[in-house]
Amino acid sequence: MANKKPTQELELGPVVTTSVAKQISERLREAIVSGRLKVGEKLPTEEGLAQSYGVSRPTIREALKRLAAQSLVHTRRGPVGGNFVSSPDPEQLAESLTGATTLLVSLGAFQFEEIVAMRLEMEGTCCRLAAEQRTDQDLVAMRAALAHQRRPDLTDEEFCAADVQFHRALANATQNGPLRFIMYAVVESMLPITNLVVFRVRERAVIIEWHKDILAAVEKRDPVAAVAALGQLVKYLGERYREALLRRQQQLP
Repeated sequence: MANKKPTQELELGPVVTTSVAKQISERLREAIVSGRLKVGEKLPTEEGLAQSYGVSRPTIREALKRLAAQSLVHTRRGPVGGNFVSSPDPEQLAESLTGATTLLVSLGAFQFEEIVAMRLEMEGTCCRLAAEQRTDQDLVAMRAALAHQRRPDLTDEEFCAADVQFHRALANATQNGPLRFIMYAVVESMLPITNLVVFRVRERAVIIEWHKDILAAVEKRDPVAAVAALGQLVKYLGERYREALLRRQQQLP
């Protein structure tokens, strides 16, 4: 029997695995980010976009849904309605960032020591800026969170929520938009996860005391004292975290 010739290797070009709707949404997104499409500008009709890209209208609708989920496009009804470029809502985008951060923390992507170091650096910056930039309204928000935290009838979940509220108020007092955006994810994701571990071994009164000291320092516009109080709070939580892990390893209540 004659030997068969070896099959020649086919030289194939790159295979596009991304959906057409995703590719279109990415092109429109790039046009928005680059400024070629301005905030408030009306997009071509679905039919017009479909003709431009050579696809069906359902494909265009899917692409627009992807952009709407990123808060880059919104729809208006009525005779003068249509699809318009949106001004992104920082809080909505921060919530998306929070979801991703929460997932990473829950899956153990970050070591606790890394979280501690990050909090000292980033919240330390918040303390310094808050002491310099805070308004009377910021002090009211921080006092309200602290007063709520002092209530003896709070559940552990409610105490954690009050903790988050206090640190969000601290971040807001910086009057710094980018920092507030980043700290939203830090506070909303990392604080609840660490609280979930330490709530059995922490003392609420101790945490409240350090919060009171941070507030007093911010009120007096004393950044050094504010950072020092934060350092003591984070140190205490780190010790309780290690204690909680040890108890878990030893299967103690």
